[in-house]
Amino acid sequence: MGQMKTPGVYIVEKNAFPNSVVEVATAVPAFIGYTEKAENSGRSLLNKPQRITSMSEFHNYFGLAPNPTFSIDEKSADSNDEGDFSLDEKEYVLKQSSDKHLLYYSMLLFFQNGGGPCYIVSVGGYGSGVEADKLKGGIDKLVKEQEPTMVAIPETVLLDEQNSISVQQAALAHCGGKMRNRVAILDIWGGDKDLQFPLGEKGEDCVDLFRSALGINYLDFATAYYPWLNTTIVQDNDLNYENIANPEVLQTLLRTEIGLPETVDDTTPAKVKQQAQAVSDINSTWDDTPKDEIDANKGLLNKSLIAMSPLFGIILGAVKTKLNLLPPAAAMAGVYTMVDNSRGVWKSPANVSLNAVVSPTVNITHDEQEDLNVTTQGKSINAIRTFIGEGTLVWGARTLDGNSLDWRYISVRRTMIMLEESIRLATKAYVFEPNVSNTWTTIKGMIINFLTGIWKRGGLAGAIPDDAFSVHVGLGDTMTSEDILEGILKVTVLVAISRPAEFIEITFQQQMQKS
Repeated sequence: MGQMKTPGVYIVEKNAFPNSVVEVATAVPAFIGYTEKAENSGRSLLNKPQRITSMSEFHNYFGLAPNPTFSIDEKSADSNDEGDFSLDEKEYVLKQSSDKHLLYYSMLLFFQNGGGPCYIVSVGGYGSGVEADKLKGGIDKLVKEQEPTMVAIPETVLLDEQNSISVQQAALAHCGGKMRNRVAILDIWGGDKDLQFPLGEKGEDCVDLFRSALGINYLDFATAYYPWLNTTIVQDNDLNYENIANPEVLQTLLRTEIGLPETVDDTTPAKVKQQAQAVSDINSTWDDTPKDEIDANKGLLNKSLIAMSPLFGIILGAVKTKLNLLPPAAAMAGVYTMVDNSRGVWKSPANVSLNAVVSPTVNITHDEQEDLNVTTQGKSINAIRTFIGEGTLVWGARTLDGNSLDWRYISVRRTMIMLEESIRLATKAYVFEPNVSNTWTTIKGMIINFLTGIWKRGGLAGAIPDDAFSVHVGLGDTMTSEDILEGILKVTVLVAISRPAEFIEITFQQQMQKS
């Protein structure tokens, strides 16, 4: 209050309470990849992070799913690939002939598993192949965004092994080196293969390749999951005969299966005529037909082909299986969101079932997981496993820095990020305030109130608040006289973050009979 010069009564109001610390959002992933379009009301969103909260918003800004096409090829004698179907003792394989993209399907998987608000960075359209430099450029665009707390790039697995690792290393440098307020959820290149399947020149499996190539920088800001997932994202009604790139081969196979004659005439039975006409219509064009009528005709034709040809259903089923093979990072981002919202960021995102997932591509045994979870290099890989009667569960909760007692668990790293960011943003209100005891006491009380609330919710370990945390600030405690002259205010916060009970040991021992 200013100096009083006029006689009278003056009212002075004083703040009784310090500012409160607002807990920052902990589950806002950023996804980087390719989309059908990238625009908002005519404004380009290419390489511009856009916040969305649902798939409907994704459709508005980034378009629909890609239109994948598969060619039907006869399996060669020297091929090691498994045949997708057979006819007349010949095996055939389906190979995707169009550019492959995973972001759209990964977003569906994210929202199916509890996902919420997120950021999308579109780096290109479906017409181009996946490029490592474009994905790295998408990572750089997130530097100015403060809200994202996770980074996931599902399409890294579509690159070759070296480029895939280089993009993931860029993500690690972004999360742990530059920003330090977010974590990277990594997919393992070749993670759909069994651990006995050799991928490297020296016969290494996908996990060994990943560990040896990734390096050792910023491992505590990342987590990885194995294996990939067989999902139910793509449904039967999402596919039709137009997903076959060589319809003439499809027609030949269907004629062979059904036993259609080369030509039909007036003596041909009506049913055979209908079947022959349906097969011929696969190559039909409707140039002057209205779109609604075209869609109806195509839908009717597809139903007719499925009804008359079991082989056609098998082919579409094989296409669906291939499209539903997805890396797990997007599903895990959804699980993180669901667990954070229901339990808190300090609860490990593990022992949780996955939605829209039929099974992991590899059935991991107890013994096989030992090397994944605990290894001399410290690069722990979290397993996704199937348990009888329980479904597909996330069965690991570690960062890639598995040998660190400080940052072994992803829940500890993410909780610390939340505490640091929440307190940092709240303390900005005291920048340029006098560096005196009143300011120190106010800041200390503000932080204590915040940490007490976190302790009550189970985020900090201790029977009483003094066991769970302590806050130190003041001259002779955290600062010297020189610090104050330099304008430096130092606060030290000690916290005991709750950790998961990863290994539960129950001891049984016989005792003497007492009665």
